[in-house]
Amino acid sequence: MAVTKEMTIAECVEQYPETVQVFLRHGLACYSCAVSQLENIAQGAALHNINPDVLVDELNSVIGKEEHE
Repeated sequence: MAVTKEMTIAECVEQYPETVQVFLRHGLACYSCAVSQLENIAQGAALHNINPDVLVDELNSVIGKEEHE
């Protein structure tokens, strides 16, 4: 399964711990806070002025998945 914009940040990090480095590189330290349980990747990206498609591509790259939804 690949990372999607609809996944919560927490769900992504729980399934793919190696994605933490990508979130940190983009200034998204919220992966470990309570909001990460509710906020999906697209929402987190928007709040930090990050293109969600670029973020998802990088997350999938780090887990070895090239395609995303």
